[in-house]
Amino acid sequence: MKVKLAYGENGLTVDLPDDITTVITPKHSDGLEDEKAALWHALNKPIDAPPLRNWLNSKSKICITFTDITRATPNNRLIPWLLEYLSFVPSKNITLLNSLGTHRENTKDELEKMLTPQVVKNYKITHNDPENKDSHVQVGTLRDGTPAYISKHIVSADLRIITGFIEPHFFAGFSGGPKGILPGAAYIETIMANHRAENIAHPNATFGITEGNPIWEEMRDIALKVGSTFLINVSLNDERKITGIFAGDLISAHKKGTEFVKQCAMQPVKEKFDIVITTNSGYPLDLNLYQGVKGMSAAAKIVKDGGVIILACECRDGIPYNSSYEKMLKEGKNPDELLNIILNSKTTRPDQWQVQIQAQIRKKAKVYLYSTLPDEDVKNAHLIPCKNIEKTVAELVSERNGKAKIAVLPQGPLTIPYLV
Repeated sequence: MKVKLAYGENGLTVDLPDDITTVITPKHSDGLEDEKAALWHALNKPIDAPPLRNWLNSKSKICITFTDITRATPNNRLIPWLLEYLSFVPSKNITLLNSLGTHRENTKDELEKMLTPQVVKNYKITHNDPENKDSHVQVGTLRDGTPAYISKHIVSADLRIITGFIEPHFFAGFSGGPKGILPGAAYIETIMANHRAENIAHPNATFGITEGNPIWEEMRDIALKVGSTFLINVSLNDERKITGIFAGDLISAHKKGTEFVKQCAMQPVKEKFDIVITTNSGYPLDLNLYQGVKGMSAAAKIVKDGGVIILACECRDGIPYNSSYEKMLKEGKNPDELLNIILNSKTTRPDQWQVQIQAQIRKKAKVYLYSTLPDEDVKNAHLIPCKNIEKTVAELVSERNGKAKIAVLPQGPLTIPYLV
């Protein structure tokens, strides 16, 4: 059977043996007929909150967060429509904050693509600067006593409007909601404490779980301390069309969204597979290998111990190179050494959570990577280079005398399988 994988901007079609292959995709939801009208309706009739206009006047200072280029949020539609709705507020009173977390800043060209040139020209846009403590203010403490520092743009505003999209997240349960504040708009020390090894290793720090997940609960607790917050989160289908808009109270609206997304994105399977082919949902989500760990994590839910994961992740931005993630991957000769370094360290380092999760997956299964990365870089990341997915699959099936069972996640972590 021919299966189109979400890879880069154009996708990748692979031909797989149909008698032993199971394709697992999200439950399809049609896109909203009129996305703009649906957004404005959601702003006028929000979940557990007054209409958005009732929160504001012409003198209100507003901070609107938006997700960076590694996320699939349709910012180029959502943000202009929101700003049009807020046209009674002078543009000088509105700050757009790129909730990067610890990711790199986006270029002007990227911002124009993400937000439209008109928005970039007419509004103040700034990036979260995780390394600059002076650009953040303490709003409380995390459970381990670490101070919780959040961007001054967020804390000083009369109202925070947090935008984003909801998908299952490999250690926060779901994206969206309070993640737009922590880690999105937080200081590096706060982010690292929230993502500390103890939290990452917790059994509830996984796809689909929020309550009882120490990472998400800390995000929630800190987000609630910054002041009045209005959430605008969306759900998307495989065509990146908006299927639902969840606006209103930060927690209630996010919960409604996660319930909807869980029904669509989380698919039950009856058994584990020898080989699982996955992606990181294509561009822009597969810009680098760091993000690709999410695709690995989705596959790891249903791969047999000792099985194989094949990840198709373009990585046009590299590992990224010279990142903490890349440097840390080189510190250990194998997954056990990496986990030993992380679990026995008294401090949390940037990106160690991604290395920790990747090492946990590698202990369970071999991981092949089909990408644009040089073979040596792939090997240094403790993965196996894959030049041709079809050929690799044929070899792996032959090794198992033709009895292997294959699963394919064409949309990567937009579909999270689970055993029943």
